[in-house]
Amino acid sequence: MASHRKSRSTGTRVAGIRTPALATAALTSVALLSQTANAAPSDDRPSLEEVEKKVDDLYRQAGSATEKYNAAKEKTSKQRKKVDTLLDDVAKRTQKLNDARTELGSFASAQYRTGASVPETATLLLADSPQDYFDQNQLMNRLTGRQKTAVDDYVTQQSETMKKRQEATEGLDTLTDSQNDLKTAKSTVQKKLATARELLSELTAEEKARLAAIEKKKQKEAARKAAELAKQQAEEEAEEEAERKRQEEAAQQQGSGSSSGSSESSAPGSSNGTQAQKALAFAQAQIGKPYVWGATGPGSYDCSGLTQAAWKAAGVTLPRTTYDQVNAGTTVSVSQAQPGDLVFFYDDISHVGLYVGDGKMVHAPKPGAYVREESIFYDGESSIYSVVRPA
Repeated sequence: MASHRKSRSTGTRVAGIRTPALATAALTSVALLSQTANAAPSDDRPSLEEVEKKVDDLYRQAGSATEKYNAAKEKTSKQRKKVDTLLDDVAKRTQKLNDARTELGSFASAQYRTGASVPETATLLLADSPQDYFDQNQLMNRLTGRQKTAVDDYVTQQSETMKKRQEATEGLDTLTDSQNDLKTAKSTVQKKLATARELLSELTAEEKARLAAIEKKKQKEAARKAAELAKQQAEEEAEEEAERKRQEEAAQQQGSGSSSGSSESSAPGSSNGTQAQKALAFAQAQIGKPYVWGATGPGSYDCSGLTQAAWKAAGVTLPRTTYDQVNAGTTVSVSQAQPGDLVFFYDDISHVGLYVGDGKMVHAPKPGAYVREESIFYDGESSIYSVVRPA
């Protein structure tokens, strides 16, 4: 009779190991789990383009916070000077008040010694509102001319001293607010820069190389745009020069003027041109110095610190921040930009550079970088906010 017992496969166990089929399945599962575990972090990791955009945004935000820091620092400095002046004034007025009080005290002592009406003078010194007390005719009638002058002086000094003390108190409150704004702006800058550095530090060598290649491509496009602007400006200058010559020739033929007179009238703003050359020469001499937020030279600069120092070297005083510098001159179009003009960037006006010509500028770009010359299109044409001609 045939056996109904199912035959056992010879491959069921070999030295304690399960069948090859089960072992293969188990190893496959482990491999898949391992791949999944390794893939999870990479799925959450931002792309290189996202990192670049994030870092650029952080630097831009840090630039904006830097200008707020500069504004708060300037306000704090002015407020501190105002408070110091007020406190000095209060000290001087307090001394005058003490002198007036001493003189009134001498009258009170004299009245006491002579047995005269002591209460009036003593009460005067202790009164919260001396003027109200002086309005009593019986006291006023008893005062001699000298006493009346001393009383008037005392009342005046007391009133002015109280007023100045109030101004000083309000000034100290404002100074405290300015100092708090300064601390907040400084903290914001530091946090933005720390986050940017952290993102960059996490990049691999390959990613850093790719990022450098992306930056190089952007610079190449920016240079192309600068060359286009330079060509456009050269063509416009040539047309203007040709038109000027035609006008001179027409004037000579008509005998209505001389070429020298026309030349003089065609060169307005020569003083401004000289100042612009001085400002530009100063800025170019700073190339290679590091960007440091809040710095105004001479060893390092932030963007507005550089432009302010450059025009100061030309004898023109510019405000400290980009927000104020943008209103410190005449706005012109990009195509009309001339050497020395200020080129502002972004909707929040958080960056500025000094136009060199040929579509280029000198500027202090960002933390970790140095003062350099590059295309005004370094961050794209849309990033340009306006061009302003100082002086």
